[in-house]
Amino acid sequence: MSQVLDAPPPMQVPDDGGLAALAARHGLTVSGARPSVPAYVRQLWDRRHFITAFATAKLTSQYSQAKLGQLWQVMTPLLNAAVYYFIFGVLLGTKRGVSDFIPFLVTGVFVWTFTQSSIMAGTRAISGNLGLVRALHFPRAALPISFCLQQLQQLLFSMLALIAIILCVGVPVSASWLLALPALALQFVFNAGLSMVLARMGAKTPDIAQLMPFLLRTWMYVSGVMWSIDQHTKDQPRVMSVLLEYNPAALYIDLMRFALIDSFGADKLPPHVWLAALAWAVATGIGGFIYFWKAEETYGRG
Repeated sequence: MSQVLDAPPPMQVPDDGGLAALAARHGLTVSGARPSVPAYVRQLWDRRHFITAFATAKLTSQYSQAKLGQLWQVMTPLLNAAVYYFIFGVLLGTKRGVSDFIPFLVTGVFVWTFTQSSIMAGTRAISGNLGLVRALHFPRAALPISFCLQQLQQLLFSMLALIAIILCVGVPVSASWLLALPALALQFVFNAGLSMVLARMGAKTPDIAQLMPFLLRTWMYVSGVMWSIDQHTKDQPRVMSVLLEYNPAALYIDLMRFALIDSFGADKLPPHVWLAALAWAVATGIGGFIYFWKAEETYGRG
């Protein structure tokens, strides 16, 4: 005669509230959960050495396969400036009425390249580094920030060539050159904020990276890189003039030109430029950071 064994009682699984209480009691947290903004900032600060080392390593390896090596950091923007000088300065005559056109043009090209390269690198910051994102736990904002820092380091190398050009054409050394430092700081904050916006968008839709060169080329042409906005907007409607004058890329280019080129003079800088450049940096830097932070737990998943 067979015996009937009593089945064990079913395991009681606590509901979501019970699981949360159990995890809290034992100090457990959700893996990859988004930290608060202050905690996130502290994490970034704790990894500041990683950010700078990563940026420097990327910069060093950028031209490691080229025979001229790091010289391309200076030669690339110089060659771009030479092409723009021939097309716009000579063929289209945009140099007419512009004092010290060569330093005017080279300054515009170098400053614009800083923004352009930061945005392009930021767009691929997450989607192009999925292996790193999935393998290591770190605040993901470190990637777009480090790429912007890399481009800043490259700009500083290029500035040596720019200063040589300025001195060769007879522009004297001036105390206003010190204004280049806060101008670069504001531009870096702006670039980093915009890069974080595009890094989040690029993480979800990698095809954005294919569209960016066309958008950036259009932005470059309306930013006064190769031509003077003041001279070519005199007969334009007021709305168009305001849009061009408050274009952030044009503002940061103007700040650098008025700081370095004596014929422009820091005392001749329109009063709105510093305030508008600061507003763009603060709004884009903070806004881009918050926008990127809100999707922190989604990067590298899916």
